[in-house]
Amino acid sequence: MILVSDTSVLIDLDRAGLLEAVFALPHEFAVPDVLYDRELRGQWGERLLALGLQVVEVSSQGVRNALRYRQHRALLSVVDCFALALAKERTWLLLTGDGQLRDLAYGENVQCHGFLWLLDILEQAGTQAAQVLHDGLAAVAAHPRCRLPRREITIRLERYRLLIRREQA
Repeated sequence: MILVSDTSVLIDLDRAGLLEAVFALPHEFAVPDVLYDRELRGQWGERLLALGLQVVEVSSQGVRNALRYRQHRALLSVVDCFALALAKERTWLLLTGDGQLRDLAYGENVQCHGFLWLLDILEQAGTQAAQVLHDGLAAVAAHPRCRLPRREITIRLERYRLLIRREQA
């Protein structure tokens, strides 16, 4: 499965210390070239490329779609609109932490998930200890710009605590 990410999900993964773990999953990760050029280029972008991030050019129809999305949803960033356009044109899954982008993706029949879904995938894969998942999510939740739903954070943190106790028993 190929997953198109917006920048917020990548930032949360980095903040959680889980970038390497997620890129080791049996999925491919991509961003539109516009997003890479505007928000990721540089040392961090090079690190993402080394992990396997693909930078994909959006077609001319995708550009038109992105501009249309932006016109109808002025609060969305241009690069987020390009991420959705890429996911739609390639029928790939969109990863986003932006509620408005998620709503628009659903309206465009684009499958969409976010950071918490990736944590669930890591948990199911069993590649990370519960303590690592707990500490990563706690770090993201403690950040002042965290936009994750508090209820979902609480549910996962409690589940990880139970798993940690079982691992220690």
